[in-house]
Amino acid sequence: MRAHVNGFDVARAAEDRRRMTDRTTPPVAATRPHSFTAHGVTIDDPWAWLKDAGYPEVTDTDVLAYLEAENAYFDSVMAPHQPLVDRLYEEMKGRIKEDESSVPQKDGDWLYWTAFETGGEYRKWWRKPVLSGVEEPTAGGADELLLDEPALAAGHEYFRLGAFAVSNNGRLLAYAIDDNGSERFTIRVKNLESGEHLPEIIPGVLSDIVWTADDSGFLYGLANAQWRTDNARFHRLGTPVESDIELFHEADEGYRVGVSETSDRRWIILATGDHVTSEVRLLPATDPLAQPILVAPRLPGREYDVDAHGDTLFIHTNDTDPMWRLCTAPISAPGDWSELIAPNPHFYMTGVETYRDFFVVEGREDGLDRIAIHRYDAPTVPEWIDFPEASYAAGLGDNPEYDMTVLRLGYESMVTPGTVYDYDTATRAMTTLKVQEIPSGYDGGQYATERLKIAARDGTEIPVSIVYPKGFQRDGTRPLFLYAYGAYGHAIPPGFSTGRLSLLDRGFAYAIAHIRGGDDLGQAWYHDGKLEKRANTFNDFVDVAKGLIADRWTGAGRIAIAGRSAGGELMGAVVNSDPHLWGAVIADVPFVDVLNTMLDADLPLTPGEWPEWGNPIEDKAAFDLIRDYSPYDNVKPQAYPPLFISGGLNDPRVTYWEPAKWAAKLRSVKTDANILLLKTNMGAGHGGKSGRFESLREGAEEHAFVLWQLGVES
Repeated sequence: MRAHVNGFDVARAAEDRRRMTDRTTPPVAATRPHSFTAHGVTIDDPWAWLKDAGYPEVTDTDVLAYLEAENAYFDSVMAPHQPLVDRLYEEMKGRIKEDESSVPQKDGDWLYWTAFETGGEYRKWWRKPVLSGVEEPTAGGADELLLDEPALAAGHEYFRLGAFAVSNNGRLLAYAIDDNGSERFTIRVKNLESGEHLPEIIPGVLSDIVWTADDSGFLYGLANAQWRTDNARFHRLGTPVESDIELFHEADEGYRVGVSETSDRRWIILATGDHVTSEVRLLPATDPLAQPILVAPRLPGREYDVDAHGDTLFIHTNDTDPMWRLCTAPISAPGDWSELIAPNPHFYMTGVETYRDFFVVEGREDGLDRIAIHRYDAPTVPEWIDFPEASYAAGLGDNPEYDMTVLRLGYESMVTPGTVYDYDTATRAMTTLKVQEIPSGYDGGQYATERLKIAARDGTEIPVSIVYPKGFQRDGTRPLFLYAYGAYGHAIPPGFSTGRLSLLDRGFAYAIAHIRGGDDLGQAWYHDGKLEKRANTFNDFVDVAKGLIADRWTGAGRIAIAGRSAGGELMGAVVNSDPHLWGAVIADVPFVDVLNTMLDADLPLTPGEWPEWGNPIEDKAAFDLIRDYSPYDNVKPQAYPPLFISGGLNDPRVTYWEPAKWAAKLRSVKTDANILLLKTNMGAGHGGKSGRFESLREGAEEHAFVLWQLGVES
């Protein structure tokens, strides 16, 4: 008779563990009876056990054994291709200037910049004084090291610098670090004159840091037990952290609180909101304990953000139109909004920043980045900054001072490396300060880029940015890499990538599909890919692929596709619906267990995600809709393309068990013999490996997988 413990087959578990020690065959995750009922529907989920009941601590030995077995299998399968991984890695590394440094920027009495040392995974932060108003990088005394990331990262598998804020008087630095990928940061304060750290240590932070005007303390926000920042707090230097004052607390579990400051640094901004609604309060930087000024109360569906110029608020809002508009209001009557710049059906206004003599409006005109200078004496007359290419990504760079006449800008395209400009707002002259250096060499003339439009099945034209090597033969046989995201109103810019060159130089075309769900063409574009219209996102991606095939850029089965996080959900949906189109699939930290996650209100992000996906707990229509497309729930017996799936054990955004459960179910159900790999970073989170070279190696592995599966190994 078999031994059972609480319904668990002990003998079978032992056999499963034995099989999982075999590196040469795919691991098989055990199935354990589990079901739940919602809205009268009972759903079986035999891989639910892969969610450790003690999460965020993961100690279940069976769970860990399965993840380690998958990692061992990954290593075994990829071992014969390690020479290709190494070649790709060296190519990618060779395109990175190892002693890279940023262009110094003046902020007050100092010039600030960052620099990598040769071989360094992480950057160092530097400054030097500015003498007599001179703004050249050579001005001032000796270089001063503010923060040594390599030293802080030593001994840690993962390292990430979060908030970084120098006090107004330049004497103190408050910064936050995460050393395990969980996105719970710890604040430390460094005395920049002595080099010593102050005794206060604040763990569990998930926010920016804003100093008060007198530098007596700073504002920050703590993450609660569900990784939600529902507060803004004030820490006064020299006092116990336990006595920090909570200045604001958000009662709605779906909202997040953030702290920032206006461009003139006179006001501290306390902002709260979810994906569709926002609310802003102001505190005088001179008195953080004052009663906050509410700019305008939250109204469902209304978003707004603010900046200030003198006694006037500049309010960027979508209250009347999804293309947004700009309003002003006196700080004395912040809710009395007057329209300054009306919505434009062709220009999606994405942001506004104020400076002493002008304000800057950023946005996208028919999907392409635009930047305009507006003078206060003629605020409705834009002075557009022109850029040379038909498809590109551009935006404001680091402009920390309120009294600026020369703006720092960033620019790149799919064929133009990242470029830093200074733009003189008086003369309108553009000065090139730096062009991304590619030590191994780069000739942009060897590549071409286009912006295509491909009709989706409902007739909507989907923009597609594509880059390819000169001489690319459109004969329907060439390999193509297709990338998209399609969620949260996040646009994917047509920017430059050195890693991408390893594919282009092997004959690939590389395309970005600007599908609905992002806000590439405005907020309405975003709304047309969320909630009940979520299927548009998946259909757009498939229809772009079919359009590229019809135009003979590639052929079915010759397309490699990739997506991360919500883009990984996209990957899961399209491999269920149209598996024959794809020759290889990269799904990084994929959000694929959508129904279970949206039904679990205790998970870190779930309540705040309901405006994006719907609330299946309370809404049967949302339950039915999510159940209809959730990739994990819709895995079925069919042939699937080759899959490379990744996850992070400490990931609070897409929890590790989502990719693990998906991989386990796919292994059990799919009818093909195509390779399926699951790699879990056991010491990292949502972003994967943190060092600049370690992250390159992960990219090299993914590219090697694609080249292997499409038969382009070289």
